Amino acid sequence: MGANGLREDLAALCSLPAALEAMGERWSFLILRGSFNGLHHFEEFQSELGIARNILANRLARLVGHGILQRTPDPDDRRKIEYRLTDKGFALLPTMVALRQWGERWETGMPASPILVDARDSRPIRPVKVLSHDGRELEKGDLHWSLPQDVVWDEEAKAAE
Repeated sequence: MGANGLREDLAALCSLPAALEAMGERWSFLILRGSFNGLHHFEEFQSELGIARNILANRLARLVGHGILQRTPDPDDRRKIEYRLTDKGFALLPTMVALRQWGERWETGMPASPILVDARDSRPIRPVKVLSHDGRELEKGDLHWSLPQDVVWDEEAKAAE
């Protein structure tokens, strides 16, 4: 298969457009950041982010609709609603960290505050890297796209099929 076939398959099968559709735009990422940092109620998000109520309601509904946040009654006050990360939402943490680190390096040129640290020893986390199957850090020259039939799968992945 030539380069055109690979490009067509990437365009048709790439999950990036679906991920961007789920997340939307900057407010969704800021809501997610708030959720990672312990915000759970509409009023908390609104106060912390300074976002218009109608935009916040829209973004929360979108994140709930995509299964990133779960909407449940507050156990302490059933009249209030809590928004909590689902497992799907929590799986976005590496993406959020990578975007934050990218912003520090390429946009602001300075470390963000507060600093994200390991709770065990309060040491800053390492930069997010792309790793090979055996843990090596990969650079752009180490990567290329491949169709599924051309991938060398390990035995565990084959057994799972």
